[in-house]
Parts: sequence; C-alpha cells; structure tokens
Amino acid sequence: MDILISNSSDKPIYEQITSQIKNKIIRGELPQGTALPSMRLLAKDLRISVITTKRAYSDLERDGFIETVPGKGSFVAGRNLDLVREQQLRQAEEFLQQAVDTAKSSGITCEELVDVLNMLYNEE
Repeated sequence: MDILISNSSDKPIYEQITSQIKNKIIRGELPQGTALPSMRLLAKDLRISVITTKRAYSDLERDGFIETVPGKGSFVAGRNLDLVREQQLRQAEEFLQQAVDTAKSSGITCEELVDVLNMLYNEE
C-alpha cells in the first residue's frame, strides 16, 4: 500500500496514515472487503513503530472505515460512501467557518479569502 510519511508535517504519523487510508477508501481505491496489510507489515514497510500503526488502525476502526477480524486481519468496512462524503463535507465546513471567522476579524474580504482557497485547492 502506498503511504507517504512526512517527518516535516505538523500531523502526527498515525494521523498521516489514517487520513491517507480514509482518502483511498473514499475515492474507491480500496473497495469494501479489501484486506489491509497487517499492523506489523505496515510498520516494517514504513519503518515506524507498530504502536503507531496500531493507533492508526484503531482510529480507522473507530470511525467505521475498517473492520478487524481476530486472527484474520483488518479489512475495508462496508460503508455508504455518500455518508462518508457527507461527514467529510461537514468537517470541511467546520474548518472553513474558522477561516471565515478569522478573515472577518482581520478585515480580509470574501474575495481575498476565495482567492486563497482557490490557490490552496488547485495547488496539488
């Protein structure tokens, strides 16, 4: 599984793993029932601690993205992708609300904020 870890990122490694696996599931790159690498194998491949991969898998399971079957491994859970997308949209709205609040209190116009959003969105 292609997961890129950045040591210069502000996000902890387990969050980087979690967000990349979530994105792969949402985009359909990891369909329902797909087996994920074992925590030990993923830790070895990424050259990180098993504790870190355990935390990432625990968070993914808590959020309903994966299911763990004792003795068999972890698999992509069956989820309604529309529900997942709605949850992600709600989270984006929360972050955008924070940006709007900051912009308003700093005298940044809506147009300036939209320009920044377009620049960030199209950066990748």
